[in-house]
Amino acid sequence: MLMLTTIHGLMTDDALHERLHGLSHNDAVETIRLERQDMQRHRLRVETDKGTICAIALPRDVSLEDGAILEIDENRAIVVRAIEERWLELVPRDAEAALELGYHAGNLHWRVQFRDGRLAVALEGPEQAYLDRLTMFFDDGRAQRADG
Repeated sequence: MLMLTTIHGLMTDDALHERLHGLSHNDAVETIRLERQDMQRHRLRVETDKGTICAIALPRDVSLEDGAILEIDENRAIVVRAIEERWLELVPRDAEAALELGYHAGNLHWRVQFRDGRLAVALEGPEQAYLDRLTMFFDDGRAQRADG
């Protein structure tokens, strides 16, 4: 198991970009794909897209982010890439329903965004689990899915 304890920089750093480019021509760049919530962790066990088992152990004052380079030498680079977030968009019936929906989402500690009169909920688990918690809003028409 490869122990990764440092972030060497980001893919966008000028000084590292050329090195990464050269390694990519030799198929020597490995990727670790992480969900957003896993980016907040400091210790985790993961596998790269090429099968390398890694233990990430970062100091508490260091955070993972999309494009973080955890390993780079003349033979290989290991880069973190964020998995695209999934969102459930909800359309409230009216202002009162919007307040209730927002209150409900807040009580459940859901991460949300407001988009053109819609409430977008970040899906950090199975979509059905979120839909189940919203059944009462769907059943009485206070809200509906933006796509349905």
